[in-house]
Amino acid sequence: MNEIETATATTILFRFTGEDRPGLTASLSEHLASFGCRVLDVNQAVIHRSLLLGLMVSVPGDVCCQTVIDTLRGAAHDLDLKCKHKKIADTAYDVWIGEEGKSRFILTLLSRAVTAEQFAAVSRLVAQQGLNIDVITRLSGRPKRITDGGPTRACVEFSLRGDPIDPNQLKASLLDLSTRLDLDLAWQRDDAFRRNRRVVALDMDSTLLQAEVIDEIAKEAGVGEQVAAVTEAAMRGEIDFDESLRQRVAALAGLPESVLPKIAARLELTEGAERLLSNLKRFGYRTAVLSGGFTYFAEYLRDHLAIDHVHANELEIVDGKLTGRVVGQIVNAERKAALLEQLATDLGIDCEQTIAIGDGANDLPMLSRAGLGIAFHAKPIVRESARHQVSTLGLDAVLYMLGVRDRDLVE
Repeated sequence: MNEIETATATTILFRFTGEDRPGLTASLSEHLASFGCRVLDVNQAVIHRSLLLGLMVSVPGDVCCQTVIDTLRGAAHDLDLKCKHKKIADTAYDVWIGEEGKSRFILTLLSRAVTAEQFAAVSRLVAQQGLNIDVITRLSGRPKRITDGGPTRACVEFSLRGDPIDPNQLKASLLDLSTRLDLDLAWQRDDAFRRNRRVVALDMDSTLLQAEVIDEIAKEAGVGEQVAAVTEAAMRGEIDFDESLRQRVAALAGLPESVLPKIAARLELTEGAERLLSNLKRFGYRTAVLSGGFTYFAEYLRDHLAIDHVHANELEIVDGKLTGRVVGQIVNAERKAALLEQLATDLGIDCEQTIAIGDGANDLPMLSRAGLGIAFHAKPIVRESARHQVSTLGLDAVLYMLGVRDRDLVE
């Protein structure tokens, strides 16, 4: 198309709706091709065999626009489709082009089942922040009419354009909706880093595992309640982690090493853990356990789940019994964060390409330094401080936050 034709071309937006079947888009675009039109933008979606197709085209200056419109409307009629059209003024088109550079964000709604109340509240919040919804996509599989009684999961992803009017208010509102409506909302900038995460680091106790392992060991030593109380206080951030670890491990002195395999065998993985890790491996991610727990159990999980890297605290064992001490540098909050950064350096990636998942106060530095830090079924202090939370679904919900659809996963 030369400069004269470009200057006199007419822009038209066509919208087609109707029952979907193979060949509709091909037939309509072939008619446009016969007039030498350019396709400027296109968007197509199908909901339960119902087609919604938008085509913005540029009609050459030497072609009669009305002829193009009449031809497309006639073709749509023959295909049993409804057709609407709208001429786009040059000034309006230029404004649309000018919006190309606006910020883009992804808002991920996670729930056991998406309700109209949840959907309306999230949509209203987006509008109040002056953001435009470009695309809404369902990432979860088609919900069954009758469930089998097992845990369900649902995810809808909003692709947004613009900058929020009040980012602080937005964060507070997202947290409020999550609490009131039993859902999780993940807000991410839609940039190259989001689409190229490479490392996923997980806490172990109460994240990858359902239990706090040290509490399970303490039960075998007969000091369960005493140790559990210290653990809970540490996770709330009320006690320095290093001191709390020393206190708890000291209470285990004299316990036979032979009880450790028995404890490992009864530990239960968190919902979605195996599904998350098997699919991350399939997609080429590197995985790591960065834990304030103990190497014996972290290595047990490494072997079971094919985890790439493990860093945890080592229990000192002498003559087949726990001494009540740990060996070497304690893996605490800052150590976890440093290990995450070191993993990124070793793999030659930016820290923005890392994901960290944890539940306790000692995970916060790691969560803040990761490109995507997720507080998983976390204590209130952690949920309020972390940028992202998952409290309603299992660990495999993280896959939705990466934009992965259920149909792309192996169970």
